[in-house]
Amino acid sequence: MATPAFEDIAETFDFLDDWEERYRHVIELGKAMPPLDDSFKVPAYKVDGCASQVWLRPVISGGKFDFQGDSDAMIVRGLIAVLHALYSGVPVADVAKVDAPAELARLGLNEHLSSQRSNGVRAMVERIRKVAAEG
Repeated sequence: MATPAFEDIAETFDFLDDWEERYRHVIELGKAMPPLDDSFKVPAYKVDGCASQVWLRPVISGGKFDFQGDSDAMIVRGLIAVLHALYSGVPVADVAKVDAPAELARLGLNEHLSSQRSNGVRAMVERIRKVAAEG
């Protein structure tokens, strides 16, 4: 049930030969993402459970889920961009149906992230699901 934007990332990962190239691509995705305005870098949007600073600001419009996000770590900004591709535009009612661990496993991220980064990704996914359930 992945979005076209996430499928694009998955296809790109298929073409990249090694993990150094894949990491660079994730970082580039993060660099391409618009920064979160500092006025939203507040405790209400901070994601607990991440080793670095992470903020996710939900934006629900017309029944579709979206969010803005940012981090002080480049690789984490990239992971936020990957999650954005996975969830952006998904109907709010369907956010809980997205199998984020399975989709991220398609990219091989679970085997190549540190346990702290993996915990951070899980915390971001939990926050996204919680916000969508409340939205």
